[in-house]
Order: sequence, then C-alpha cells, then structure tokens
Amino acid sequence: MAKTIVNAMSVDVEDYFQVSAFASHVHRDDWANIPSRVERNTDKVMEIFADAGVKATFFTLGWVAERHKGLIRRIVAQGHELASHGFAHYRATDQTREQFRDDVRRTKAILEDAGGVVIGGYRAASFSIGADNLWALEVLAEEGYRYSSSIYPVRHDHYGMPDAPRFAHRPVGEAGVLELPISTVRIAGRNLPVGGGGYFRLVPYGMYRRALARLNRDEGQPAVFYFHPWEVDPAQPRPEGLSLKTRFRHYLNLGLMEERLATMLGDFAWDRIDRVFLAEDQALRS
Repeated sequence: MAKTIVNAMSVDVEDYFQVSAFASHVHRDDWANIPSRVERNTDKVMEIFADAGVKATFFTLGWVAERHKGLIRRIVAQGHELASHGFAHYRATDQTREQFRDDVRRTKAILEDAGGVVIGGYRAASFSIGADNLWALEVLAEEGYRYSSSIYPVRHDHYGMPDAPRFAHRPVGEAGVLELPISTVRIAGRNLPVGGGGYFRLVPYGMYRRALARLNRDEGQPAVFYFHPWEVDPAQPRPEGLSLKTRFRHYLNLGLMEERLATMLGDFAWDRIDRVFLAEDQALRS
C-alpha cells in the first residue's frame, strides 16, 4: 500500500483498572494497592513500535508518571512525544472549570518534571470534551497546551460530539488550542469510527484497512489513531461484577491486538501527533 500520507499514532497510558468502565468496581482509593501492569505493557508497546520504526504520542496519566518515572524517561528517550491524559482519569464533564484547570496544570508539571520536556498535547479521559464544556479548550490554551485530541465526532453511550468537525480545527477561535478529533469515515450520512480503541478489535482488519485507506486517499486526511497498553495484555486480571457489555467491550479480541497492530503499522505511515499536525499548523499561522 502506498504510504502517501503520514498518520498520527497515539497511546493512552493508563492501567487496565483505571478505565472509566471499571469506575464503579475499582475505586480510585484502591488503585495504589493493585499490582500495576502499565509499565510492562507500555514497554511492550514501545517494542512493537521500535520493530516497525514508528514514533508515537503517549498521553499519560499524571498518576502513572508519579509512580513510574523510569517509564516516562524511556518514552522520551526512545523519541516518542509525551503528552497529558489528566491526573487520575477524571472525566472533564465531571469537573468544574477550576477543578479542570488544577488537574491539567498539575499533570503538565508532573510530566515535564519526569520527562524533562515541554508538554504541549492533552487528551481528556473518555473523550469527555464536547458541546457542553468547550470552555475546557480555553483553559488548556491558558495553561500552555498547544493542542487537544479530546473530541470524538460519533454517537456513543459514554462520549461523543457527532456534529463536531471531523478534522483538525480550533473550536474556540484562533487563540485556542488546535483540536484533533479521533478519526471517522462518513458513510450513509453517519460518522463511523476508524480511530482505534475497541472498534479496532471488533471490526475485521481488512475492513478497517479499507476505511483508513479511504480516509487517506479519498479525503486526503491523516488518521488520528489511539489504543491503550492494556490492549496488548490478554492475561490481565478481570474484576468481578462487570456487566456483559463492559466485559465484551474491554476484553474482545485482546489476543489478536498485537498482530493486528503490527500489520497496520506496516500498511500505513505513522508518526507522533506533534510532527503530523503542528509543523503544518505553525507554517499556516506564520
């Protein structure tokens, strides 16, 4: 497949027990007592990237960075972009403006201290920025962030802003951050997700490859793709009491993820978010 457009690869660095779907089963106060798997899983992800010659953006929880500083240093040392995923996976929709400001300011400082680099990117937990809290993008700009990748223009029971622009834009004006939505393709008047997560494990890879190729070839746009380190860990523990829907979404095809990911990394061109989007954006604004 011709590699004519470079796509943006990203990883949301959080442990398996920190996902929003487990919030009613695993309390934040108990996180520190649960054996962590995020460091070994993220190292495995970086090995997969190294084998493919790919650099990526790692949106990392401040909670993780405080406890795994060696991991943060390895992310930076291997040439990846370090970015913020908030401190403890609080949804932006559950925070006031000042709580959100404190969260993104605190996390930026933690990551910059651990990684020794300036943090310019942010992704909200569970894509929890939408029509009702676009003020969060104003706060990000005020706190020194350059871009966000927090809006998913789809309909979903936990997140989504289906009427949002599908490609890079500035929702709160030229002074605001650049928003880089997770990728979709438009079919039959509806946005269908092609930006990773559980959908990547659900849909047969051949269909996914055609959708990404369509995005690159027909619309001339780079994809914004994401996944989590726990998705390459089929042996992870399973909390009790999860609903059937949650179990399906979280554990579906984890054993196939590494192979599918490696195949996709070879089929398309990938790089860090900042290098895919910010260089061109800066040139247009200068």
